[in-house]
Amino acid sequence: MDNVVPIRKALPCVEVVEACGEWFVRVVEQDYQELTRSFELESFALSFAEGQRIRLHLDKFVRL
Repeated sequence: MDNVVPIRKALPCVEVVEACGEWFVRVVEQDYQELTRSFELESFALSFAEGQRIRLHLDKFVRL
């Protein structure tokens, strides 16, 4: 198995993106857990993202 490449540890992050009139929040935790939620309203998505940012002790979330 000489060609095995170690997986880099994912950094926790919260991302918000709008696509096709829908808002998506992607949450990545340190143990590789990933969650994506969709929202019809931007304000709901931003509120959820802010809550996840606080829960994960992050300085900010990213709007893509």
